[in-house]
Amino acid sequence: MANTATRSFLQVAATEEATTPLRVVQIEGLVILKIIKHCKEFSPALVTGQLLGLDVGSVLEVTNCFPFPLEMMRCLREVNVDNNTVGWYQSTLFGSFQTVELIETFMNYQENIRRCVCIIYDPSRSNQGVLALKALKLSDSFMELYRSNNFTGEKLREKNLSWVDIFEEIPIKVSNSALVSAFMTELEADTPVSQCDYDRLQLSTSPFLERNVEFLIECMDDLSMEQQKFQFYYRNLSRQQAQQQAWLQKRRAENMARKNAGEEPLPEEDPSNPIFKPIPEPSRLDSFLITNQIANYCNQINGIPDQAIIVAQPGKMEFFGPVGL
Repeated sequence: MANTATRSFLQVAATEEATTPLRVVQIEGLVILKIIKHCKEFSPALVTGQLLGLDVGSVLEVTNCFPFPLEMMRCLREVNVDNNTVGWYQSTLFGSFQTVELIETFMNYQENIRRCVCIIYDPSRSNQGVLALKALKLSDSFMELYRSNNFTGEKLREKNLSWVDIFEEIPIKVSNSALVSAFMTELEADTPVSQCDYDRLQLSTSPFLERNVEFLIECMDDLSMEQQKFQFYYRNLSRQQAQQQAWLQKRRAENMARKNAGEEPLPEEDPSNPIFKPIPEPSRLDSFLITNQIANYCNQINGIPDQAIIVAQPGKMEFFGPVGL
């Protein structure tokens, strides 16, 4: 009876976990500080690390993190600290994180972890006065299509999948324990600030804007190359279809002559003929990722409050701003 009740409870719990979507990623403030410190110390080099925590219903709690290597897991397990892996974090440069390598890492994590996230931190954008921190996961529809490794246009239309459906951004909620909140309250100064940090008055966004535009132009070139691949594919497909029609008309005329002569007609398809060999369609995954990256650069450029005058010169682009209205 007890075993039946236990199995019933476990089945109900598994069903509830499978049907509860991930709504929020709750990160402790100390974890965010450790991620920022690690990423800024090695910037502009890209770094990565492990996220530890708990998966509770619709909330993924991140309670600890550490840079790789992985032997830290054993040490945390020995001192009875949360050692359940819930994902990883990585730094990026000007939002350039939407790559095939990120998708492959997600798929590798998904083999052992039912729900995992990737925390992306951008030190270059954070220098502009915003906390460039986001939590991402792969959409279920994209993971299903990625496992089949079929990114043809027909399959994408069948699944109703577009470039915006690759990643899902999960809201981040920062939490602190009561002791940490009390300690931060004690740290607050009772007197007004007597010193000014004049670096905060620096409003120039020219380097950030310039690099974003440069990366955007590179992505546009990459997207143009992907489009040329598809144009080449459709030209070959059209040429092959024309050859097939010409061969089919010739075979039908030959069969008509054989029929008049009382001979058996020949088959209208010849698999051994090279013109009947299907031409593989290029994968659309790269073009989807490039389009995602272009949208990300455009959003970053649109988010810059200062306006600049762009003067284009051969082989050089200069920015003058901000411009007063």
